[in-house]
Amino acid sequence: MSAEAHVDPTREAFNAFKALPRDVPIQMLNLIRYRDLAAYPEGHENAAKGWTGERAYQEYGKTSGPIFQRVGGSVLWRGAFQTVLTGPADEHWDAAFIAQYPNAGAFLEMVTDPDYRLAVVNRQAAVQTSRLIRFAPMEGDSGSFS
Repeated sequence: MSAEAHVDPTREAFNAFKALPRDVPIQMLNLIRYRDLAAYPEGHENAAKGWTGERAYQEYGKTSGPIFQRVGGSVLWRGAFQTVLTGPADEHWDAAFIAQYPNAGAFLEMVTDPDYRLAVVNRQAAVQTSRLIRFAPMEGDSGSFS
């Protein structure tokens, strides 16, 4: 897996997200690899608890979940990693899911909420690297890839 960590969006990536239409439904593919031990900022209330990355991510879900639901978010799909068929053999993800939002504005409302900003510290402590990729939902024949 790439040595470069991807935990938070870059300014350029966030600006590109904000430049896309905000009034359309979106789906966000989340791929997450946990740290062995959560890395909280010094002095944070959870820093001394010795949590694993997975436990810190559970705390993130607990603290951000009500905000996610309030803006209309839902988890469309969740899966457990098994193996890589195409891609680097050493690449694996501890968590994978697709979050659905009624529109991109709802996602922006969530990430700018003051309570979410407190909750996201748990995600930052938990994650070694991740991918967060925006998709537009598409209609299609369930028997076809195109």
